[in-house]
Amino acid sequence: MTAIITDIRYRMTLAIIRDLGERGVRVIGGDTRKDPVGSFSKYCRDVRVFQKEEYTDGLFELCVQLYKDEGERPALLVVGAETLAALAEPETLARFREVCGLLVPTAEALSALNDKETVAELGRELGIPVPEEYTPETAKLPCAVKPRCGERFGIPAAERYRIAKTPEELAAFREHFRQLTGEEPIIQQYLPGGGLGCSVIAEEGQVRRAICHRRIREYPVTGGPSSCCEAFRDEKLEGYAAALMERTGFSGPCMVEFKLDAQDMPRLLEVNPRVWGTYPLTRAAGAGFSWEWFRLSWNRGNPEKALPSEKPRFITGKRMTFAASDMAAAAGYWKLGQKKRALGAIGSLFDPRVADGVWEFGDMKPAIRYYTSLLKRGGEK
Repeated sequence: MTAIITDIRYRMTLAIIRDLGERGVRVIGGDTRKDPVGSFSKYCRDVRVFQKEEYTDGLFELCVQLYKDEGERPALLVVGAETLAALAEPETLARFREVCGLLVPTAEALSALNDKETVAELGRELGIPVPEEYTPETAKLPCAVKPRCGERFGIPAAERYRIAKTPEELAAFREHFRQLTGEEPIIQQYLPGGGLGCSVIAEEGQVRRAICHRRIREYPVTGGPSSCCEAFRDEKLEGYAAALMERTGFSGPCMVEFKLDAQDMPRLLEVNPRVWGTYPLTRAAGAGFSWEWFRLSWNRGNPEKALPSEKPRFITGKRMTFAASDMAAAAGYWKLGQKKRALGAIGSLFDPRVADGVWEFGDMKPAIRYYTSLLKRGGEK
């Protein structure tokens, strides 16, 4: 059995590579960059680097060749947002389904869940609490200002929103995002509570795996991706995520993001309809996400050799960090006077119960490559 994992330059692909390699799956990585971090894993048997403009065609030809050589369609696990958007197009999707097992959303579902305004509308229709939205004239300060889909315009995750505390800041942030996107940004209620997520593997709208996480620390500390998170179960959040998946008929991995308001009520923020940054927590907690994603993809391509389902399980309370980000977060929290949170990050670094999203003693080369790259770039990116 062979799996092709795309875009293995991303650190979260290490969890997928390691999960499947440990299960005896032959893993082939694909990318458009030389020496991607995933290629250094001992579980990555082969790496194919394509020119960016030839990436989709290169992946297709690779699937054709493997199908011809092995008599089985490989499972193609699509990671990067740009690659996913390309393969979700109807003609491309139909073409690839002939030569591989593929679990990806339709272009319509992908577009809907990538758009914050559409997600908010779906939330209201489905009875999922969402932040209050304002016009420039009705905005209550402080408020959040964000583009409809920052990723589409290449805006880094930590730069996809601003918190306006004054009318002057509100006007400046609106203009900032208009310049970046050419669109009027969304103005929403400020939510002071912690961040939560419900991650799933779905198949045509039906959730096959689910795990929730709470954000413990983030970097940048003023608002950025998780540097430390913890797994837990929450039937309410899982129900909200399931409703969104069912309404859109979504297929593939997806993370639904929430934030707590002043009354500790979770409100739907946005959806990441692809592999998300904290995906390695699914490996740390033993949630079996990678295998289920592979299994469903494989079965679609090879129904006569279908793999049986497995009972889902995972370790609640398990924590996962990205050490470099978490150390940077520790420095940030210390400067803000939040010494307890800063010391918590340092403690996690030496706590054997806390998993690292990159470093594993049994597969160290990817981490060495990753941290060497960070040092060359002059710090955490």
